[in-house]
Formats: sequence, C-alpha cells, structure tokens
Amino acid sequence: MLLLVIRAVIFDLDGTLIHSLPGLTSSLNRVLTNAGFPIHSESDVRRFIGSGIYKLVQRATPPECPPTKIQDLVEKMSLDYASTWKEGTAPYPEVTETLQQLTQQNIPFAVCSNKPHEFCQMMTDYLFPDITFTSVIGQRKGAAVKPDPTSAIEIAQSLHLLPENIAFLGDSTIDLITARNAGMIPIAATWGYHDASALDAEKPTHTIHRIQQLLSFIH
Repeated sequence: MLLLVIRAVIFDLDGTLIHSLPGLTSSLNRVLTNAGFPIHSESDVRRFIGSGIYKLVQRATPPECPPTKIQDLVEKMSLDYASTWKEGTAPYPEVTETLQQLTQQNIPFAVCSNKPHEFCQMMTDYLFPDITFTSVIGQRKGAAVKPDPTSAIEIAQSLHLLPENIAFLGDSTIDLITARNAGMIPIAATWGYHDASALDAEKPTHTIHRIQQLLSFIH
C-alpha cells in the first residue's frame, strides 16, 4: 500500500474548525425578515452553506428573486454578520488542542474557505488567538472559489510543499473535490454540516469522526 506522507494540513473553516451555523442562521433570517422574505430553520441553512455568501442568500430566497436583489441582500447580510457573528460561533471540541499539537510537531496548517476572506481572518484571529496559521484564505473578489483548486495550490506553493504531501480536511463534498483537484489528500470530517453518505460517495482517503483522529495519520 502506498504510504501517504502528510507534511501540512489545509482546513475548511465552517463545519470543520468552527460551528458557525447558529450565527449564520440568525444573521440570514434578520436580513430576510427585513426584506419581507420567509425565514429558514438551521437545518435548512445547513443545506444552503458551503459555496459562499452569494449562493447562501440565493438558495434562501424565492427562485424569482432577481440577481440585483440577491446582491443587495448579500451586502446587508455582510454588514449584519460583521457585527453579530461572535454570537453563535465557536470552535468545535478538540480543535484548539489539535492545532496546538500540530504546532508542537512542526506541521504547518492553513485555512481555505468559501466564506468571505475578511470574515475568515477575523474569526481565526478571535477564536484561535494563540494559534498561528500559515495562511488563511477565504472568498476573494475576482478569485475562483472551491472546488476550484487555485487557493489550495497557492497555499502549497507558499509552503514550498508538493500538493501530494498536504492533507485537505473538510466537512463537505466541495472540500473533497477541491483536494482531489489540487492533487492533495482528501480527508472527510463527519461532525460538520454535510451528510456522511455524500462524503462517502466521494471516496475520501480517510474519514474521521473527531478532529484529533487526524493526528494518527501524521508521523
């Protein structure tokens, strides 16, 4: 069997490192209510997230909602979320401890997310104040989002590592496809927002149910 050597880890953010669904749902519903649209449960919003804020709002609004209105709601939600995300957002259990152990083992790690870039940076700074990420990359204007591998490859290049030596851990099929598109090692996280059966269908190299299980693959 081919031995996979992991020299770095790229993490998705929402649903992988942090539980942000309550905060996202509250912010989205405030914006929808103010616009006169129906609101959604957390289980609904769980299905909407993963492809960036525009897609989130688009999926949450009626099919006939025009793109100009969706963009207006995106801007309103961005403003609302900027001031409220700390309510309903927290690291998952064992995440901080796992990141500390990776640091002790001199294994660099980064974040690659479809969440707006500025939010990714704010959240990692606030929720992990004593942790150093080599890169934190979110959705940037004009840049392709996951499953496009551009950002993941950018991280690999900044680390001067081959993609085949980098694990990509995420809770969505988008993350697993991104890993494969980048030539990285796809690892599925089952504690997040996407169904285990869908993750299994993408045939990840590993599937883990607690983040500390990741450490067993790093030697």
